[in-house]
Amino acid sequence: MSSSILQYNFPTTIRFGAGAINEVADYLLKNDLKKPLVVTDPVVASLDFFKSFIQSLEKKNISVEVFSQIHKNPVKSDVYLGVDSYDANQRDSIIGIGGGAAMDVARAMVLRVNHREDLFKYDDLIGGDIFVTNDVPHFITIPTTAGTGSEVGRSAIIADDVTHQKKILFSPKLLAKTIFADPMLTMDLPPAVTAATGMDALTHNLEAYVAKMSHPLCEGIALEGISLIAKSMEKAVKNPDIESKSNMLIASLMGAVAFQKGLGVVHSLAHPMSSLLDTHHGLANAVNLPYGMKFNIAGFEEKFRRIARTLEIKDESGEGVVNFLFDLNNRIGIPHQLREVGVKEEHIETLADLAIADFAHPNNPKPVSREDFKNLYLEAL
Repeated sequence: MSSSILQYNFPTTIRFGAGAINEVADYLLKNDLKKPLVVTDPVVASLDFFKSFIQSLEKKNISVEVFSQIHKNPVKSDVYLGVDSYDANQRDSIIGIGGGAAMDVARAMVLRVNHREDLFKYDDLIGGDIFVTNDVPHFITIPTTAGTGSEVGRSAIIADDVTHQKKILFSPKLLAKTIFADPMLTMDLPPAVTAATGMDALTHNLEAYVAKMSHPLCEGIALEGISLIAKSMEKAVKNPDIESKSNMLIASLMGAVAFQKGLGVVHSLAHPMSSLLDTHHGLANAVNLPYGMKFNIAGFEEKFRRIARTLEIKDESGEGVVNFLFDLNNRIGIPHQLREVGVKEEHIETLADLAIADFAHPNNPKPVSREDFKNLYLEAL
């Protein structure tokens, strides 16, 4: 991809390219926004580029407040604390900058600012989106990883502090007004983070493509995302350049557009690991991905043939796709077994309980029972 800044409108405005972050200060001023709350995670808040970004806003006489008290896997109390900061500092807009956790908290805060009943009243799985009726603050997003694609999302995944069950907050009102997607922000990510987030993006595209709902637009986007990741992942991890990082960032964004069609069994395997064991979401997806895709082959062989052709592999079968995924994980340093990321046999029953309660698997191309989840965890252990 070109390193110049491009603009896509799909449906919101996306400014994409090296240096896009440098446009943010003028954008805020143009929209008469002078008191943003910048929401990020503690790691990003400590990085030099972030400090430079804040300084670039302050040089334009923009009053900046930073909120970074969020967990790796966000919980409701993170959102409440963030809105307390928004109120106390009399902010006029919210900027989400970071990976999926920062984006989820920022987007949930955007909802809560003018919707003050219990946050989980707005849970999409119980029809709570109908209660999202008030205006929301001006919201922009700046991704720093190429994984979740949350920058283009309309939903936030937030866990209950006590039960660890993940809830999904959704409304078209939660779509960012403008996204500044700058691949330069991903250049210095550690290889392990690039690998885990990249596999997260691949999981989004693969699961969206095979999800049971009919949505040809999303399927076309998902296949192109799969192709870009297959061609760029290893280079982005081992020897990154602007082209590989740009391809991964746009493919991540595409995955998030595609998965409005739905996700599936892999995400329902991964979500409980994040909430129960605090496993990085991308890593949990990465380890489970080959096993989940193998589960889905029977009855959907033609879909897997299409995926295999997109991956440009010789074995144009579901088994060929699964073997490709195991090999890709191996090449980028992702383990093949759950025990290597902290899962123990005594965790399996609780993980299976959480997985069957998860919101993602109803969109899987075939039904998944609690026994299926238990067996998949045991197979991957």
